[in-house]
Amino acid sequence: MKGDRELPAESGDVIRIRDEYYILASSSLADDRTRVLKSGETFVVFDRTGDLHPIGRGQQGLYHDGTRHLRRLELRIGNERPILLSSTITEDNAAVAVDLTNPLLGSLSEGGVAQDSIHVLRSAVLVDGICQHRLRIRSFAQEPIHFSISLLFDADFVDIFEVRGFERKHSGERLDPVLAEASVTFAYRGLDDVVRTTSLEFTPEPQSLDAGEARFTVSLPPGGEQVFDLRVACAGPEAGNLGVSYEQTAEAARNALAARTADGFAIETSNEQFNDWLKRATADLRMMLTQTPHGLYPYAGVPWFNAPFGRDGIITGLETLWMDPSIAASVLRYLAATQANEESPDSEAEPGKILHEARGGELPILGEVPFRRYYGAVDTTPLFVVLAHAHFERTGDLELLREIWPNVERALAWIDSCGDVDGDGFVEYQRRGATGLVNQGWKDSHDSVFHADGRPVEGAIALCEVQAYVYGARTGAAELADALGQPERAQALRAEAESLRQRFEEQFWSDEIDSYVLALDGRKQPCRVRSSNAGQCLFTGIASFEHAQSVVTTLMGESFYSRWGIRTLATSEKRFNPMSYHNGSVWPHDNALIAAGFARYGMRTPVVEILSGFFDAVQSLDLGRMPELFCGFARRHGQGPTPFPVACAPQAWSAAAVFLLLQSSLGLRVSARSNQVLISNAFLPPFLDQVRIRGLRVGAATVDLQLQGRGDDVAVQVLQRDGDVDVVVVK
Repeated sequence: MKGDRELPAESGDVIRIRDEYYILASSSLADDRTRVLKSGETFVVFDRTGDLHPIGRGQQGLYHDGTRHLRRLELRIGNERPILLSSTITEDNAAVAVDLTNPLLGSLSEGGVAQDSIHVLRSAVLVDGICQHRLRIRSFAQEPIHFSISLLFDADFVDIFEVRGFERKHSGERLDPVLAEASVTFAYRGLDDVVRTTSLEFTPEPQSLDAGEARFTVSLPPGGEQVFDLRVACAGPEAGNLGVSYEQTAEAARNALAARTADGFAIETSNEQFNDWLKRATADLRMMLTQTPHGLYPYAGVPWFNAPFGRDGIITGLETLWMDPSIAASVLRYLAATQANEESPDSEAEPGKILHEARGGELPILGEVPFRRYYGAVDTTPLFVVLAHAHFERTGDLELLREIWPNVERALAWIDSCGDVDGDGFVEYQRRGATGLVNQGWKDSHDSVFHADGRPVEGAIALCEVQAYVYGARTGAAELADALGQPERAQALRAEAESLRQRFEEQFWSDEIDSYVLALDGRKQPCRVRSSNAGQCLFTGIASFEHAQSVVTTLMGESFYSRWGIRTLATSEKRFNPMSYHNGSVWPHDNALIAAGFARYGMRTPVVEILSGFFDAVQSLDLGRMPELFCGFARRHGQGPTPFPVACAPQAWSAAAVFLLLQSSLGLRVSARSNQVLISNAFLPPFLDQVRIRGLRVGAATVDLQLQGRGDDVAVQVLQRDGDVDVVVVK
């Protein structure tokens, strides 16, 4: 492969060591805020100026099907970096929009251009493998001006796992670039024998063009304007389509996102800032929904997890179920279709087990990483059954239930056999392959499960929340069996669930920590660690009411609650670190599930506190976007939450967390089986006086609701009803 193109000498913010580039700590380039577009299997991560920088092994770049197709795209005005004025993503996530201006170009006495004389509106849109860039350049100088602009570019075709740090022993062949008058095509033949290409086409034709730079001469009268377009097409074996215009791509992007809106549904509140959060969350969720043969699946997150993940898809489906059950339906169909049929230690597959993740790209195809279709998650299988029951209760969709019931039964069979490694009645995990995940719960970092003294856990591990999921799977499957006319099967499942509940209370509760233990190790010794996992045990109802109250008190105490959200680990624990991925950070989806559990046990005050903390947090986060996680530092006056450096944003289950938090606060439950909307002991946070829900579909009916705060009470009004649906209010 050919070496990297040298950065220009005037780029003093960047230093090069061998073939790696690094940003000086003092540089304005050292900005972790990015601008993200996603469409299908393609996404792009820009910096705030709209550039892509080849800095170290950073996340910036244009990616397609698990491979980075463009690692560098930098704009220069007269050989200088432009000055950033503003940068944003449009409200619908369809386009990046950046305002730039020029530094002083040359000497004014020798015909140079004064600073701030040129305005550059830089925009980009993305649709399925094609990224369109536009530069609209306008002069505000009083005299005619002449200057050059250039675009520096490069493609490296590294797999996303290489970007994350995976080191390969051998790579494929970088082919010679193909140059034409107005285009450049890069190509790479992988070890999988697939030729991947990146084609760049410029309009108008550049004055000069080589394999790393396109240069244009610009002459503008006062008030004059000129437009420059760049089309970048990513392709595997098929040829890229370079024929579409910027306008066509932009329209296609807007239409694709708009088509993913829940038909006629909307939430409006009395607080415009909360409305902004809802709009951004909705737009992020739409962007992450990706077409599959089984419907729109919520891919997990950009940049690291732009792929179908079982756990993430299920939880996103649960978070959005009350407002848009079609997401859950697609998740169920996709996971049923990819359910494991045979045993494979390398991929952790076992008959009946539900997928953890599926990946494209060279490394997964070749098996250099085991994630092409990987099953190393202990919780996705019971959660699949939990979602199947929740979806049926919400929609009454007997046709889908009959379609996936064999998959539900196979999932239950896995729980009873392979899932229970040692036959003690609890579901455990232990890595079987050589390269898969060591820990296989939602906290899947290598150091996330440990004993109170910090020792790592050995043997088959039974996580507390996984037993709660299994309890929810069995109780839910019992109701499904009843609906299918199988009362004996239902009775057996209820008996199994009750037996599990009793044994769970006996072996997982610890008076010493006043909470459920994190896990049991391979010798059935408890990991007496205070963790947020205990909060998720409330989500399915396995906890006794007395112990649930204790868990709420523990999690809302100072050692857990940062006043932004509940940390994954108490500050008192041996491995606590607020900057770690799983041992002290704050995760929105974790808090949403915990809050739903609190609401299940009738404890709405802490639900409102969690919702309020996240509302305060999101207002100081970039673009008002809820990321995958943020650091677990205690809230400090006048400061927002501390970002986690490599968190995905957007992340589907983080975007959707607000909807489950709001549902839990309102005590709202929708059941098409009983044609009912139930609102039980609704609470509104102090910043919301009113919530309007429009177009809430219940079977064939729809209803519009208004919830109005009146002191400590909430009044519920039916604004419009179309069809047979009852609204029941319990106080």
